[in-house]
Amino acid sequence: MKYAVKRIALCALASTLMAGAAFADTSDKKIAFSNNYAGNSWRQAMLNSFDIVAKKAVADKVVGAADVFTTADKEVPTQAAQIQNLILQGYNAIVINAGSPDALNGAIKQACDAGVVVVSFDGIVTEPCAYRVVVDFKDVGKQEIEQMAKFQPKGGNLLEIRGLAGTSIDDAVHSGIIEGVKTHPEFKIVGSVTGDWDQTTAQKAVATILPSLPAIVGVVDQGGDGYGAAQAIAAAGKPRPTIIMGNRQDELQWWKEQKAKDGYKTWSASIAPGVSTLAFWVAQQVLDGNKIPHDLLVPYLAFTQDDFEAELPKIAAGGVASHEYTQQDAIAAIKANMK
Repeated sequence: MKYAVKRIALCALASTLMAGAAFADTSDKKIAFSNNYAGNSWRQAMLNSFDIVAKKAVADKVVGAADVFTTADKEVPTQAAQIQNLILQGYNAIVINAGSPDALNGAIKQACDAGVVVVSFDGIVTEPCAYRVVVDFKDVGKQEIEQMAKFQPKGGNLLEIRGLAGTSIDDAVHSGIIEGVKTHPEFKIVGSVTGDWDQTTAQKAVATILPSLPAIVGVVDQGGDGYGAAQAIAAAGKPRPTIIMGNRQDELQWWKEQKAKDGYKTWSASIAPGVSTLAFWVAQQVLDGNKIPHDLLVPYLAFTQDDFEAELPKIAAGGVASHEYTQQDAIAAIKANMK
């Protein structure tokens, strides 16, 4: 009986959300975006998507302000201080791409205690009062190994390129890769470098470690680093391995060229940069009085040998495959997480 009552209540709430009913006027509410890092194409696309959607929401008087603040040094204490400043500046909600899953929890709790709605995404926080908009990054890592097993059925040595150290994303993707290797013991991680999800950083890191590595059959990574790895490996005159991609335009273009040359096969996956706009709308919906789950799971974007070329022309040079969310998209995503 309790389950039935709960289900009826959730269905009623979902219906209200889908109808677009407003419980409170948010036209005077101020939303801030705290971002810890902007140094790669994914982050630039993320900021651009947020800017487009947030500015329109302000122009349409859905919210009063939606301002972006990016820390310059990737340091968690700097982002914590930034959050504290945003509380003092009177923002009603803070959307955050966090530099650490737990080191910011004190500042996040201060925000919640001050009545500020906090919505984390991509780099999430573990403080219970915050909302989290995520993809299953661990599954991304596991799928990399599953896909690698299709392209390299005999197994072999792998190079792992990790992302921004200390973030929830890096930890989750890495743990998925490790779990995938346990399932496929024919593979062995023989080297690991940090690429910061950035082509140039990854290229330098891969070039540095290559001379010390045995022959590798594949590269598993976290996005933004595949093309850099390919460049480093080619420059070193090493055999071309299977490199997992991360939906960046330069990666997919390289993949297309390799496929045309000799049928090169791989797989590509990443969270869409436009998830920042979903986090924005989640904050707006909470400010609007809607009770929604604190954890919302959204799908990641993946491309295969059969469909990546159709996506490529839609991505700007230097950009990333993405999707920007409307308010109704966000409401639908919230409803999906209530089932």
